Amino acid sequence: MDESGFGGCQETRLAGDPKRRAMFSDVAEPKETLLAPPGTARPVFSRDERSYRGCGERFGLGERSFQRQYAHMYAARLMQMRGVLRERAGQQWGTEVPVRKLCDLQTGEHCAIIGTLFKQMELQPSILKEISEEHNLLPQPPRVKYISQSDELILEDELQRIKLEGKMETSKFVTGSVIAILGAEKNDGKFTVEDYCLADLPPQTPREPLNTDRFVLLASGLGLGGSGADSMLGLQLLIDMVTGHLGDLGEQSGAASISRVLLAGNLLSQSTQDKDSTTKAKYLTKKTQAGSVEAIRLLDELLVQLVASVPVDVMPGEYDPTNYTLPQQPLHRCMFPLSVPYPTLQLVTNPYQATVDGVRFLGTSGQNVSDIVKYSSMDDHLEILESTLRLRHLAPTAPDTLGCYPFYQQDPFIMTDCPHVYFSGNAPAYQSKRITGPEGQDVLLVTVPEFSSTQTACLVNLRTLECEPVCFSSFSAQDEDEMNVSH
Repeated sequence: MDESGFGGCQETRLAGDPKRRAMFSDVAEPKETLLAPPGTARPVFSRDERSYRGCGERFGLGERSFQRQYAHMYAARLMQMRGVLRERAGQQWGTEVPVRKLCDLQTGEHCAIIGTLFKQMELQPSILKEISEEHNLLPQPPRVKYISQSDELILEDELQRIKLEGKMETSKFVTGSVIAILGAEKNDGKFTVEDYCLADLPPQTPREPLNTDRFVLLASGLGLGGSGADSMLGLQLLIDMVTGHLGDLGEQSGAASISRVLLAGNLLSQSTQDKDSTTKAKYLTKKTQAGSVEAIRLLDELLVQLVASVPVDVMPGEYDPTNYTLPQQPLHRCMFPLSVPYPTLQLVTNPYQATVDGVRFLGTSGQNVSDIVKYSSMDDHLEILESTLRLRHLAPTAPDTLGCYPFYQQDPFIMTDCPHVYFSGNAPAYQSKRITGPEGQDVLLVTVPEFSSTQTACLVNLRTLECEPVCFSSFSAQDEDEMNVSH
């Protein structure tokens, strides 16, 4: 750790005017007041009440029915995006270029078409993998990526589909993306692509100007119930920093500027997912306790320390005890008997959307980004985050390779309003970037790292939209070897 007590990781990739930079490390400046005579009165730093409005109603599920087909969701997605893409195509290629439906295509006509991409992949897992043991088939080996050189792109609309060739990098696209394409149909029945157009960033509401620096802390992947004891030390240091129990007066006054904490999923470790218990006989598991029970109890004990001091939003993730398909519903209140009495605890959905002091946050626990990594050539989580924003869709691969609820009349994952902060959790490393849209939209992209492996959280300044990581590193394996002296 450095002398500020927050770790030696204060770097950010944001570019801006250094005169306007107000990072958390500047606000929480040590004042060398740790030593004081006994009985000296200590100041109390108050945490200001900030305006907060949850905007995630569209991700809530009321009456749940799984009798519908997913085709309705794809049709609703195309219907909602068609008008936006028609306008973008006119801006990019000119209004004189006709926009045709696939059923109206004529061979050789130069035109634009709008539709949903389908990526045909030989290596994509199928239901045969699940029934291979019953039919003595060789199961497909697990892969990190399922792309190959033989993959093909097909564009679909309500009635037809057509194969694409030409100026499109097949490996970068994923199934479910709604785009506009410029080109012509050839005699072989394929559409030769000359250019393509994305919906790009949606309209953005301007931010309210703030006079003081206020921060929102983002953390994900706590991994409770796992084997990493060092991550528990870092997690307790994080809680002590936020609640003002770490450092001197300068650092405590800096901690008071943290107005909200957002935990972005995977609060429990993957090791708590005991799948054997569902296949074993009942009498073998009668007196055993699921690993998630103790992990949830620990999470409640940690949360009560936070919510007593600061508002906390808790998102579910892939390994947390809620529904598996997106949108994931909030964790049940009965699991947190210690924390629930505090009004500062907000159990929210995944995806998450809220407005804090006029700054609109939108993000997920990372399942949408991780799924695109598997089915495209992109590995950089920040690049994928930007691509989904320019597609105006949180999870284009749902429902093809990412489980989601079969919505009927609309697709809630379509972005109608541009966020100011767009994040994804459980990333392998911290990254951040500011991007600007065609109409002047200003968006901060943040990949929130998995805390259990990186010991890193992020702080977003609501006034300047700048972000920085905060690292809580413990002893390394080499340090432990040096300290392990036999007597």
